[in-house]
Amino acid sequence: MDPALLLFLSIGILTVAILYSCVGHGGASGYIAVMTIFGLSPMAIKPTALVLNILVSCIASIHFYRAGYFRSSLFWRFAVTSIPCAFIGGYFVLPAYLYKYIVVLILWFSAIQLFVRPVMQSHAIRIPSVHLCLLVGAMLGLLSGLIGVGGGIFLSPLLILMGWAGNKETAAVSAFFILANSSSGLLGYVNGSHVLPPFALNFAFAAVSGGLLGSYLGSRHLPVMSVQKILSVVLLIAGYKVLFA
Repeated sequence: MDPALLLFLSIGILTVAILYSCVGHGGASGYIAVMTIFGLSPMAIKPTALVLNILVSCIASIHFYRAGYFRSSLFWRFAVTSIPCAFIGGYFVLPAYLYKYIVVLILWFSAIQLFVRPVMQSHAIRIPSVHLCLLVGAMLGLLSGLIGVGGGIFLSPLLILMGWAGNKETAAVSAFFILANSSSGLLGYVNGSHVLPPFALNFAFAAVSGGLLGSYLGSRHLPVMSVQKILSVVLLIAGYKVLFA
């Protein structure tokens, strides 16, 4: 890969990792946007996004867990079905044209949801139905594996809008959810006789650095809502560029 391209991609990945990890996300949709804009193929984008997602979500999981926000009972209600479905989705590779339009829809959906997500007060939190969680987990897991994301960008607004978790708890559960699904999706991808691109690990330093900084700030210092607004604008612009690239 050209050194200049590698540098620009690394800077983009570092920025995405910082912003996303502030809200407990691995950053896959952001990595996908960056790599799509710079012309990488879906065969390279999907596994690379999953690898970076695993690294950053692992860091975010540790920070939010240590801060005391993780709710294991809520996490497992979704993860039981999402993990095997993410493996199934990771096994398949979508056609380039279909992948592009799905990516744009994901970016714009994510942008809108992040922008309008309200602040949930702890006294208003409700316990979701187990059966509903299992169904939602299966659908999010399959989509996560197919596209190369962890599913947190969908789970987060759902938890908030349905009143199932507060903002910090949502960030913690989403981080663990993304880690589990991304790992399962990557295993499915490799099991389908697909090969990781050689430059995937080259971006690891940028992603880990951004994840360490962002998750520390997000779990202890920064207001989540401010970061969400910034992320939503970035995703809207990225979706536009991907669509008309």
